[in-house]
Formats: sequence, structure tokens, C-alpha cells
Amino acid sequence: MKKLLHLLLLAMFALPLHVSASVINNPSYTTQSNPDIIVEDAYNKANLKGIVDYQVFKEGYNAYYNTPGRKKQLLTIIDYSKPSTKERFFVIDLKRHKLVYKTFVSHGVNSGGKQATSFSNVVNSRQTSLGTFLTDTTYYGGNGYSLRLDGLTPGINDNARRRYIVIHGADYATESFIQRHGYLGRSWGCPALPTELSREIIDMIKGGSVIYATA
Repeated sequence: MKKLLHLLLLAMFALPLHVSASVINNPSYTTQSNPDIIVEDAYNKANLKGIVDYQVFKEGYNAYYNTPGRKKQLLTIIDYSKPSTKERFFVIDLKRHKLVYKTFVSHGVNSGGKQATSFSNVVNSRQTSLGTFLTDTTYYGGNGYSLRLDGLTPGINDNARRRYIVIHGADYATESFIQRHGYLGRSWGCPALPTELSREIIDMIKGGSVIYATA
């Protein structure tokens, strides 16, 4: 009897090394109810060590699986703890375990100089917002081809639509701008990308993928 009970306990608490795509793509699945080994496995398979901080990835991974309405197995992480002169915009394909893009991204003009230190959800603040976003549709506006974002973190970024916080390309968000000025240009709060990459990145992540921005 004791031996049988022991076997049952082992079965209940066994840690799975692999989880099927049908399970992890279920919106009810979260890392809060599953072992860290799953996060570590995804992190290691995507070869993110030395590129994306593990704790940042874990937070983004949790945000992804806690986001209702997501339609793509893509996670974009923006790490504003890095200065604007460093690549801090990462698009990760969670299905293929692959880092697809690693590039520069701007922060708001009132968030700081080379380093973003202030963040806001207030209309006309011209500061960057943190939190979880869900991508929506594209359009052509004053900044060219742009991607609408819905802020999903209450009180932190849920004014994204009212603030017209979108992803777009900008000449001031390029490496050549950094080489000329020693820093990346700044936006009015939008995460602006290098012009040569913005369209292809937008086309990849549009239509229901998760963006997690942190500092």
C-alpha cells in the first residue's frame, strides 16, 4: 500500500520536460501553474542567453500565456532597461524556438535621453508605456506604415489607443543615427523601429501577437 501511494505521488508531481503545442497554445495555460523548467526549455532552445535577460523573458512568457485573444505564437519583448544605443526589441517565435528579430527601438522624448527612466499612461505625456500589448491592424498615417496596439495592463498602458501609441518606422531609430549623434532619436511615446526593418516586422507581428515592454 505504501509503495502504491509513493508511485501515485511521483506521478502527480513529475516535471514534464516537453509540452505539446496544443497544450501550451491554450490561453488557460500559464507558467504560474507549471514548472519553471518549461520556461527554461523555451529560453534555451531559442538561444537567448546573453541576448535577452532570463527574468525578462520569463515575465514576457507569462504575459503571453495570460493574454486572451492572441492569435500568433510570437512574443515581442522590449527591454527599456537597456539604453537606446543597444538593441532592445526582440521578436521570438515560440513555435519554432527562434529569435527572429533583434533591433533598435525608440522611447518617448519625455522618458529620458539615451536611457528611458520615466514612463506614463497619460495622454500627451510623450512618454513610453510599459506592460502587455496586443497587436491589431495596420494603416498608413503621418509616420507611414504603422501598427495599432491595444494596451492590456490596467492603469499602465490601457490608454494606448487614445494616445495613438503605434509601431512605425523612423529615420531616427536607425544605427546610422546613433553613429552620427551618439544616441537614438526619440518619439512621442511610440516604439519606433529602423525604417529598413519596420514593414517586415510589422507584417510579421500584426493581427494578434503579444508585446511585453518592461524596464
